[in-house]
Amino acid sequence: MSGSFLQALALFGSWQVATALMAGVLVGYVVGALPGLSASMGMALLIPFTFGLSPVVSIVMLVTLYMASEYSGAIPAILCNTPGEPSAAITALDGYPMRMRGEAGQALTLSILGSAFGSIISTAMLIVAAQSIASFALAFGPADYFALAVLGLSLISCLASGSLLRGTIGLLFGLLLTTIGIDPVDGSTRYVFTPDLLSGVSFIAALIGLFALSEVFEMLETSNQNPEPLQEMPGLSGQLSLLIPHRWTLIRSTLVGFAIGVVPGAGATIASLTAYVLEKRLSKDPDSFGKGNPAGVVASETANNACIPGALAPMLALGIPSKASVAILIGALTIHGVQPGPLLFSKHPEIPLSIYIALFIGMPFMVMLGLWGAKLWIRLTLIPTSVVAVLVAAICLLGTYAEAGDIFAVYTAIFFGVVGYLLRKAGIGPTPIVLALVLGNMMESNFRRAMLQSGGDPQVFLTSPISAVCLVLAALLFVVPIAQDARRGRKARAAAAPETP
Repeated sequence: MSGSFLQALALFGSWQVATALMAGVLVGYVVGALPGLSASMGMALLIPFTFGLSPVVSIVMLVTLYMASEYSGAIPAILCNTPGEPSAAITALDGYPMRMRGEAGQALTLSILGSAFGSIISTAMLIVAAQSIASFALAFGPADYFALAVLGLSLISCLASGSLLRGTIGLLFGLLLTTIGIDPVDGSTRYVFTPDLLSGVSFIAALIGLFALSEVFEMLETSNQNPEPLQEMPGLSGQLSLLIPHRWTLIRSTLVGFAIGVVPGAGATIASLTAYVLEKRLSKDPDSFGKGNPAGVVASETANNACIPGALAPMLALGIPSKASVAILIGALTIHGVQPGPLLFSKHPEIPLSIYIALFIGMPFMVMLGLWGAKLWIRLTLIPTSVVAVLVAAICLLGTYAEAGDIFAVYTAIFFGVVGYLLRKAGIGPTPIVLALVLGNMMESNFRRAMLQSGGDPQVFLTSPISAVCLVLAALLFVVPIAQDARRGRKARAAAAPETP
């Protein structure tokens, strides 16, 4: 194995592989930062350019694009409250309030350094236990995936701005939207009044509308209000020291992101959400989350980048795609005559080793670009709000059309922009809605598959250890906040009650 590693490392001394690594990072930055463009879309667009390249050059370019785009979605999330990637929606919860306080530079620095930590440590974990960890994914059945989705939904209700009721309303609205389209089991149509809805509500259009366009409307409404003046950025050593108070957050979020990445279908959004809620629960000041707590940015960005090496474990060891981006990687390897799976390490050891090295070498390059560019990115906040609003709206609508290829998606984004703006006025944030759209289909389809397999016996969700544990945790996460609110209410009423003589 050491000989194969040295051979793979030597490949990175060639100009072809080095160029592929830098090109992947640069394209990934652009893809992730533009709303409407996803990592999977960028990888799919890049595949035709890899046909004449070697398998190692191709996979290095695609993996570094995947890595960079997962991070760079945080840049517009922090600066404009417009997530470039779905997982960056969690980053925006605290990153954007930090920007409004004049702390855009600190937020961007924490996001890139947290991403680097999560990616490097989880890559080391991938190298040590790729095959054994990947086999864990095979233990998940429909009942387990349903319970995992329920657990994720129970976390979503914690993300509302201090109100469990508002979070639940947003959650139910998002779940209602997932019922539109073709039934995932029997193929019947539901709430379809136009052929454009046969495939359901466009997730990208809803994401852009609820987050970006609703924010544009608020920008226009408050165009005479400017954020606090930008604070001075510290030097390089000062930037690195920003992570020291968050060392335990880094470790916890890395473990959460890697573990969730291994599970097919979970993905970076669930990893970010889980790590964020975990930190909020453990914090001595949970009310500060969603109002500009740096720990929220660190937890989200560390987890979503730690998820990438975890997602690669099932692909390398079993040939199983854990999400769309990984499926594209499998397709790219297949085009070059390389079949991921148990024989990959013996027949083509240079492929997994090149992936490991690309993740290690590409991340420092990405960090340098991120730290160098942070001062440039934050200067964008000095542009007048009305100009930013118009530019963001144009980019969002263009990205929506590019993703779907039809004008109906643009109308959908505008519709959700108006809905999101009205919901914001009612105190209901967009995050629970968007994340319910992520988990709703997963929950419904796996619930029905589990019931079909068990002959309609609901005990199937309790007989599986994984499912039972997830459901118990979900119940606790939903019930405990209600009990805490009730206890605080009783104490407040007792304190306000007049003393009896």
